[in-house]
Amino acid sequence: MNTTLTSTLRVYDEKDGAQPLVDTTDRAEIARILGAQNIVFEQWNASAPLGPESDQDAILAAYAGDIDRLKSAYGYTTADVIRVTKETPNVPALREKFLNEHTHSEDEVRFFVEGSASFYLRTGGKVYQAICTRGDLIGVPANTTHWFDMGPSPEFAAIRMFVNPEGWVANFTGDDIASRFPKYE
Repeated sequence: MNTTLTSTLRVYDEKDGAQPLVDTTDRAEIARILGAQNIVFEQWNASAPLGPESDQDAILAAYAGDIDRLKSAYGYTTADVIRVTKETPNVPALREKFLNEHTHSEDEVRFFVEGSASFYLRTGGKVYQAICTRGDLIGVPANTTHWFDMGPSPEFAAIRMFVNPEGWVANFTGDDIASRFPKYE
């Protein structure tokens, strides 16, 4: 499992994945920088205690107020919980799939209930690596090129919200840009 348990934003020039232009763990600064790109970054607190044994219904109930607020504001119709651990079948293939740059025809919204993972968003000539941890919500606008790295030994649970009840539908770009940036190890 990745030992980074602090929300982090690194901003790179899209042509150079070796040296970040920005590297911050200040959540207010992360929200400000991502907000300038129309990417939502918020922190939420559960209204009820949750543990690793909490099921989807308990997790959705604990965050019902925030979920309802976003559904109302953005037109999301469904919410579910995805949990990925190193015991999840086919983790290497699943990781590889998400490491391919893609877009969606709707926003991609994830709230991290536990664990951590990394979104890489390419916009405006830059790549924004947002390492999300427990309590972080990220909202990637529709048609934003991005990829996702859960790491080699993933341990996370996240609430997902969708407008389309069919859920996650990717349009892959075919660009190998993800191979030129640091992975979430």
